[in-house]
Amino acid sequence: MTDSAESAIFRVGLLEGQVCVVSGAGTGLGREASLELMRLGATVVGCGRREEPLEGTAEAATGLPGAFEHETLDIRDEEAVEAFFDRIVERHPRIDLLLNNAGGQFLGPAETITPKGFRTVTELNVQGTWLMTHAAATKAFIPQGKGKVVSVTISPHHGMPGMAHSGAARAGVENLTRTLSVEWARHGIRLVAIAAGQFDTETLRTKYPQQIVDQVAGTIPLGRMGTESEFAWMVAYLASPAGDFHSGSVITIDGARDNWFGSWPPGAATDEGGEPLAEER
Repeated sequence: MTDSAESAIFRVGLLEGQVCVVSGAGTGLGREASLELMRLGATVVGCGRREEPLEGTAEAATGLPGAFEHETLDIRDEEAVEAFFDRIVERHPRIDLLLNNAGGQFLGPAETITPKGFRTVTELNVQGTWLMTHAAATKAFIPQGKGKVVSVTISPHHGMPGMAHSGAARAGVENLTRTLSVEWARHGIRLVAIAAGQFDTETLRTKYPQQIVDQVAGTIPLGRMGTESEFAWMVAYLASPAGDFHSGSVITIDGARDNWFGSWPPGAATDEGGEPLAEER
C-alpha cells in the first residue's frame, strides 16, 4: 500500500466529483482500492460486515483529496441493501461506480463441503453481488442513464481444487457480468469483472495454511504475488474515462497464472544460460 496522498501513476483530480460504492472496503484489496479512488478525488461510500475495519479505512483516508463514508452492511440482506442505496441517492446526485469486492470462501475438499457451506459461499459471492448490482442499477444507474459495475472474481479459471464452491460462484458472477453488459448497454451501464489471482494481502498471509503462503509465489510465471496497489490501479483505470469502452469483459490480473502453473522453462529443462533445451526430433 502506498502512503502518499497522491496516486503514484494517475493525474491529480482524475476522479474528482465521482461517487464510488465499494463493498468489502475495510480490508485488503477493497481498502486499497477505496484509498486509491480517494487519492484521485472520488467520494467513496464503503460497506462491510464489521465496523472496526471500516473505521481503519476511514483513518487511513485522512488527508486524502476524496472523502470516505461508510456503514455496516450484509450484502446478502435484500432489504438492507435496498435501504443502503436509498440513503446514498438521498445524499448524492449520482453514483458513478459500484465495486463488488465483498466475497469469501474457505478451503476444503469437495466431498467435505456441506450444503450449508456451499450455500453460504454462493449466497455471498453470487446473491450478494446480484443484490448490490441490481440496487445500484435500479436506484441510480438506469435513472441517470449511466454507471459502471466492477465485480471481483478469481483466477485461475481452469479449476481450483479445494474451492469448488467458490469456483462455481465466481463463474456465475462472470457470466452475469457478460449478460448484463448486453441487457443494460441501452441504459449506458458498463460491467466488467476483474479475475484477481494471488495478491499479497493480510488475509492470504494469515488465513491460509502456511505451506500455501510459502509456495504461492512459485506457482506464478512472473514469480511473485500481486500488490494491493496493482489491483487498485486497475479499478481506478476502469473508473476513469479510459475505461469507458470496457464492458462485458473479464480482465484477468494474475501474473499469467491463468495460463501456466509455475515458471517456464520448468525445472532443469534449461541450458547453462537459462534458455530452454532444444527438443531433438
